[in-house]
Amino acid sequence: MKNSVSKDIIEKWLTAWCLSRELPLPVKYKSGFKVDVGFEKQKFRYVFPEINEDIIQLSKEITEPWIYLKFCGLPEKIQNKVPDRWKVQPQGFMMHCTTPMKILKTELNPAYKFEIENYNSTAVIRILTQNNELCAEGRVIIVEDIALYDRIFTENKHKRKGLATFLMKELESIALSKKIYTNFLVATSEGKLLYKNLGWELYSYYTSIVIEK
Repeated sequence: MKNSVSKDIIEKWLTAWCLSRELPLPVKYKSGFKVDVGFEKQKFRYVFPEINEDIIQLSKEITEPWIYLKFCGLPEKIQNKVPDRWKVQPQGFMMHCTTPMKILKTELNPAYKFEIENYNSTAVIRILTQNNELCAEGRVIIVEDIALYDRIFTENKHKRKGLATFLMKELESIALSKKIYTNFLVATSEGKLLYKNLGWELYSYYTSIVIEK
């Protein structure tokens, strides 16, 4: 795990995140970045490579709900440094992979099919039943020399059927076809085990705080 995360990595990762969601690209804000997200329960997000005075000062100035402050590090780093109105969100895990994933040749079960869509440097792979029911989906976004894997999910009733592994392999193939070998994603507690088993490593803890209504 990295002791520190570079601002360059954060900018590329956040740019890919915005491209994936068709949002305005991040703008620099002091030592970090700001994104105008515009969702009902996420108006803006400020992202910093580490906990520092910039994020602490923002936490004192912001009083309205649904503006997220995010940084690379553990939540313990911010305890007792921000007002009590801020609530820590479920832990995120920034992970990376710089070698081919540990996936043996896999084939999709004949009960399923998949399709690919492209937009904004983003490739979306959807796995569906033969009756066009969405079962799993994921994106890979290329920004300069990195590939970000984003919005990966499998519907509950289709889990443990190898769909996530197949999905990751197909997304990796897209990155490799563009000669991109440095891969990033932010995993939930539930998802990090899958990625670890595929050869991904923890790059940094990723902590979010927000004022909830």
